[in-house]
Amino acid sequence: MAKTRDRVLHLLLQRPRQTVKELAEALGINPISVRHHLSRLEAENLVTSEEERHGVGRPRRVYYLTPQGLERFPSRYIQFAVRLLKQLKRTLPREVVQRILAQMAREMAEAYETRVENLPTEERLDLLVRLLQREGFTVEWEQQGDRYILREVTCPYVQIGQEHPEVCVIDETLIANVLDVPAERVQCILDGDRTCTYVIPKPNLRKQE
Repeated sequence: MAKTRDRVLHLLLQRPRQTVKELAEALGINPISVRHHLSRLEAENLVTSEEERHGVGRPRRVYYLTPQGLERFPSRYIQFAVRLLKQLKRTLPREVVQRILAQMAREMAEAYETRVENLPTEERLDLLVRLLQREGFTVEWEQQGDRYILREVTCPYVQIGQEHPEVCVIDETLIANVLDVPAERVQCILDGDRTCTYVIPKPNLRKQE
Protein backbone atom coordinates (compact mmCIF):
# COMPACT_ATOMS: atom_id res chain seq x y z
CA MET A 1 0.00 0.00 0.00
CA ALA A 2 2.78 2.44 0.94
CA LYS A 3 4.53 1.68 -2.36
CA THR A 4 1.38 2.62 -4.28
CA ARG A 5 1.14 5.90 -2.40
CA ASP A 6 4.77 6.58 -3.27
CA ARG A 7 3.89 6.00 -6.92
CA VAL A 8 1.02 8.48 -6.60
CA LEU A 9 3.40 11.08 -5.14
CA HIS A 10 5.98 10.52 -7.87
CA LEU A 11 3.32 10.80 -10.55
CA LEU A 12 1.98 14.06 -9.12
CA LEU A 13 5.54 15.38 -9.02
CA GLN A 14 5.95 14.63 -12.73
CA ARG A 15 2.40 15.56 -13.76
CA PRO A 16 0.79 18.07 -11.37
CA ARG A 17 -2.98 18.65 -11.24
CA GLN A 18 -4.23 15.19 -12.16
CA THR A 19 -7.77 13.87 -11.80
CA VAL A 20 -8.59 10.53 -10.16
CA LYS A 21 -9.29 9.06 -13.59
CA GLU A 22 -5.96 10.27 -14.99
CA LEU A 23 -4.07 8.89 -11.99
CA ALA A 24 -5.90 5.56 -12.22
CA GLU A 25 -5.03 5.19 -15.91
CA ALA A 26 -1.38 6.12 -15.35
CA LEU A 27 -1.00 3.78 -12.37
CA GLY A 28 -3.01 0.91 -13.83
CA ILE A 29 -5.33 0.60 -10.82
CA ASN A 30 -9.02 1.30 -10.34
CA PRO A 31 -10.29 4.79 -9.38
CA ILE A 32 -11.64 3.56 -6.02
CA SER A 33 -8.14 2.53 -4.95
CA VAL A 34 -6.76 5.86 -6.15
CA ARG A 35 -9.32 7.74 -4.05
CA HIS A 36 -8.33 5.68 -1.02
CA HIS A 37 -4.64 6.49 -1.45
CA LEU A 38 -5.36 10.16 -2.11
CA SER A 39 -7.43 10.37 1.08
CA ARG A 40 -4.51 9.00 3.08
CA LEU A 41 -2.08 11.40 1.41
CA GLU A 42 -4.40 14.35 2.03
CA ALA A 43 -4.65 13.36 5.70
CA GLU A 44 -0.84 13.46 5.85
CA ASN A 45 -0.89 16.92 4.17
CA LEU A 46 1.20 15.62 1.27
CA VAL A 47 -1.50 16.10 -1.36
CA THR A 48 -4.34 18.57 -1.74
CA SER A 49 -7.03 19.20 -4.35
CA GLU A 50 -9.36 21.78 -5.77
CA GLU A 51 -12.01 22.14 -8.43
CA GLU A 52 -10.77 23.34 -11.79
CA ARG A 53 -12.88 24.58 -14.66
CA HIS A 54 -11.89 22.93 -17.91
CA GLY A 55 -13.89 24.47 -20.74
CA VAL A 56 -17.65 24.16 -20.56
CA GLY A 57 -19.47 21.76 -18.28
CA ARG A 58 -18.90 20.73 -14.70
CA PRO A 59 -15.60 21.55 -13.02
CA ARG A 60 -13.23 18.68 -12.37
CA ARG A 61 -11.31 17.97 -9.16
CA VAL A 62 -7.55 17.93 -9.60
CA TYR A 63 -4.87 16.79 -7.15
CA TYR A 64 -1.36 18.15 -6.63
CA LEU A 65 1.46 18.03 -4.11
CA THR A 66 1.50 20.40 -1.16
CA PRO A 67 4.76 22.17 -0.25
CA GLN A 68 5.22 19.42 2.34
CA GLY A 69 4.70 16.82 -0.37
CA LEU A 70 7.28 18.48 -2.60
CA GLU A 71 9.78 18.32 0.24
CA ARG A 72 9.63 14.51 0.03
CA PHE A 73 11.80 14.77 -3.09
CA PRO A 74 15.08 16.36 -2.01
CA SER A 75 17.50 17.16 -4.79
CA ARG A 76 21.22 17.73 -4.86
CA TYR A 77 20.52 20.55 -7.29
CA ILE A 78 18.45 22.26 -4.60
CA GLN A 79 21.26 21.83 -2.10
CA PHE A 80 23.70 23.25 -4.63
CA ALA A 81 21.44 26.26 -5.34
CA VAL A 82 21.04 26.97 -1.63
CA ARG A 83 24.79 26.85 -1.06
CA LEU A 84 25.45 29.04 -4.09
CA LEU A 85 22.94 31.68 -2.99
CA LYS A 86 24.33 31.61 0.52
CA GLN A 87 27.83 32.26 -0.83
CA LEU A 88 26.62 35.02 -3.16
CA LYS A 89 24.87 36.77 -0.26
CA ARG A 90 28.02 36.53 1.83
CA THR A 91 30.07 38.08 -0.96
CA LEU A 92 27.69 40.60 -2.54
CA PRO A 93 25.10 43.09 -1.25
CA ARG A 94 21.55 41.73 -1.24
CA GLU A 95 20.37 44.17 -3.92
CA VAL A 96 23.13 42.93 -6.24
CA VAL A 97 22.03 39.32 -5.74
CA GLN A 98 18.45 40.33 -6.54
CA ARG A 99 19.60 42.09 -9.71
CA ILE A 100 21.44 38.94 -10.79
CA LEU A 101 18.31 36.82 -10.27
CA ALA A 102 16.15 39.38 -12.08
CA GLN A 103 18.57 39.42 -15.01
CA MET A 104 18.31 35.63 -15.25
CA ALA A 105 14.54 35.98 -15.59
CA ARG A 106 14.84 38.76 -18.18
CA GLU A 107 17.10 36.57 -20.30
CA MET A 108 14.57 33.74 -20.07
CA ALA A 109 11.84 36.12 -21.24
CA GLU A 110 13.94 37.47 -24.13
CA ALA A 111 13.69 34.12 -25.90
CA TYR A 112 9.93 34.71 -26.18
CA GLU A 113 9.95 38.36 -27.29
CA THR A 114 9.18 37.65 -30.94
CA ARG A 115 6.49 35.11 -30.02
CA VAL A 116 4.53 37.47 -27.77
CA GLU A 117 4.80 40.51 -30.02
CA ASN A 118 1.30 41.68 -31.10
CA LEU A 119 -0.37 38.79 -29.26
CA PRO A 120 -3.72 39.46 -27.52
CA THR A 121 -3.64 39.52 -23.72
CA GLU A 122 -5.13 36.06 -23.25
CA GLU A 123 -2.66 34.47 -25.65
CA ARG A 124 0.24 36.15 -23.85
CA LEU A 125 -1.05 34.69 -20.60
CA ASP A 126 -1.39 31.23 -22.15
CA LEU A 127 2.20 31.43 -23.41
CA LEU A 128 3.37 32.61 -20.00
CA VAL A 129 1.66 29.64 -18.36
CA ARG A 130 3.45 27.22 -20.70
CA LEU A 131 6.78 28.92 -20.01
CA LEU A 132 6.30 28.74 -16.24
CA GLN A 133 5.18 25.12 -16.49
CA ARG A 134 8.43 24.27 -18.27
CA GLU A 135 10.25 25.83 -15.33
CA GLY A 136 8.37 23.55 -12.93
CA PHE A 137 5.44 25.75 -11.85
CA THR A 138 1.79 24.73 -11.88
CA VAL A 139 -0.01 27.85 -13.08
CA GLU A 140 -3.53 28.98 -13.91
CA TRP A 141 -5.14 32.32 -14.74
CA GLU A 142 -8.58 33.81 -14.93
CA GLN A 143 -10.21 37.12 -15.73
CA GLN A 144 -11.98 38.94 -12.90
CA GLY A 145 -13.71 42.08 -14.07
CA ASP A 146 -11.11 44.64 -15.11
CA ARG A 147 -8.12 42.53 -14.12
CA TYR A 148 -6.45 39.16 -14.55
CA ILE A 149 -5.51 36.83 -11.71
CA LEU A 150 -2.50 34.57 -12.16
CA ARG A 151 -2.01 31.79 -9.61
CA GLU A 152 1.06 29.64 -9.12
CA VAL A 153 -0.35 26.56 -7.39
CA THR A 154 3.04 24.92 -6.98
CA CYS A 155 6.48 26.52 -7.14
CA PRO A 156 9.79 24.75 -7.84
CA TYR A 157 11.60 27.31 -5.65
CA VAL A 158 9.71 26.60 -2.43
CA GLN A 159 12.53 24.76 -0.69
CA ILE A 160 15.14 27.30 -1.79
CA GLY A 161 12.85 30.23 -1.01
CA GLN A 162 12.37 29.20 2.60
CA GLU A 163 15.98 30.18 3.23
CA HIS A 164 16.44 32.61 0.35
CA PRO A 165 13.14 34.42 -0.44
CA GLU A 166 15.00 36.55 -2.98
CA VAL A 167 14.32 33.81 -5.56
CA CYS A 168 10.74 35.08 -5.81
CA VAL A 169 12.09 37.89 -7.98
CA ILE A 170 12.65 35.32 -10.76
CA ASP A 171 9.02 34.49 -11.53
CA GLU A 172 7.92 38.04 -10.67
CA THR A 173 10.32 39.46 -13.25
CA LEU A 174 9.49 36.75 -15.79
CA ILE A 175 5.77 37.54 -15.53
CA ALA A 176 6.34 41.28 -15.87
CA ASN A 177 8.64 40.89 -18.88
CA VAL A 178 6.46 38.46 -20.85
CA LEU A 179 3.33 40.54 -20.22
CA ASP A 180 5.23 43.84 -20.50
CA VAL A 181 3.44 45.22 -17.45
CA PRO A 182 4.14 45.14 -13.69
CA ALA A 183 2.26 42.41 -11.80
CA GLU A 184 1.40 42.80 -8.13
CA ARG A 185 1.97 39.73 -5.95
CA VAL A 186 -0.80 39.64 -3.33
CA GLN A 187 -0.24 36.14 -1.96
CA CYS A 188 2.85 33.95 -1.55
CA ILE A 189 3.28 30.28 -0.68
CA LEU A 190 6.28 31.22 1.45
CA ASP A 191 3.96 33.31 3.63
CA GLY A 192 1.68 30.34 4.22
CA ASP A 193 -0.81 31.10 1.43
CA ARG A 194 -2.10 28.28 -0.75
CA THR A 195 -0.83 29.91 -3.94
CA CYS A 196 1.42 32.68 -5.17
CA THR A 197 -1.14 35.05 -6.66
CA TYR A 198 -0.51 37.96 -8.98
CA VAL A 199 -2.98 40.70 -9.92
CA ILE A 200 -2.57 42.14 -13.41
CA PRO A 201 -4.71 45.17 -14.36
CA LYS A 202 -6.51 44.59 -17.64
CA PRO A 203 -6.53 48.20 -18.93
CA ASN A 204 -2.72 48.30 -18.86
CA LEU A 205 -2.49 45.06 -20.81
CA ARG A 206 -4.93 46.20 -23.49
CA LYS A 207 -2.40 48.65 -24.88
CA GLN A 208 -0.52 45.63 -26.27
CA GLU A 209 -3.51 44.43 -28.30
